[in-house]
Amino acid sequence: MADNARGRVKVETGAKRVRLYLDNKLVADTLHPLYVWEKPFYPTYYVPAKDVLADLKPTGESEHSPSRGDAQVHDVLVDGLTAAGKARTVPESPLEELRDAVRFDFDAFDWFEEDEPIYTHPRDPYSRIDVLTSNRHFRAELDGVVLADSPSSMILFETGLPPRYYVPITALNQDVLRPSDTVTHCPYKGAATYWSVQIGDQVRADLIWGYRTPFPEVQKITGLAAVYNEKVDIYLDGVLQERPKPRY
Repeated sequence: MADNARGRVKVETGAKRVRLYLDNKLVADTLHPLYVWEKPFYPTYYVPAKDVLADLKPTGESEHSPSRGDAQVHDVLVDGLTAAGKARTVPESPLEELRDAVRFDFDAFDWFEEDEPIYTHPRDPYSRIDVLTSNRHFRAELDGVVLADSPSSMILFETGLPPRYYVPITALNQDVLRPSDTVTHCPYKGAATYWSVQIGDQVRADLIWGYRTPFPEVQKITGLAAVYNEKVDIYLDGVLQERPKPRY
């Protein structure tokens, strides 16, 4: 493990097999991926250069990071396909572990841990999720209008995030719900779909979400819905909860 005090960048070697593809063409396959906490909230993967199967073509561009050093930008070429500017190397990094590794832009490729796809970013090995049944009465309001009311909820506790209260969709105020086309992916829970809320003439986008087919680890929230704590008033057993501040 390495910990750079200036940028607080932590580096660890993982134990999962990690593969990434560009339009079904294998780009890299490693048994020793590097977790790199470029941001404090979650890691990204760096792949040892020896495990990269695609060709990397320098673009001549570079990017500077105070903690990781000057990165050289590369195009990724594999079987006639090109991902322009989607890889970076830092051969003179102050972090020795990164000098012979490649960082691929996560969104440009399809990633797998072992044989399961991953989304958004790698799962943090130090994050944990617990889903617990609670009989504390749950109510969510916005501008004095009730959005959800339920005698109980499933509380999802996720490392580094505020508790999320999941209730049956029938506990939502159907009169204010509006369908949303938004879909997001969580590396720990799966694909979430959303509802917006309309109060009077004002529509508040994507305040409520749910996972219709979450990953097996969080099956307890299947078909339930959560309200965005940071943007509404939540009451537990009649007590108003402090709104958490958005993490990022």
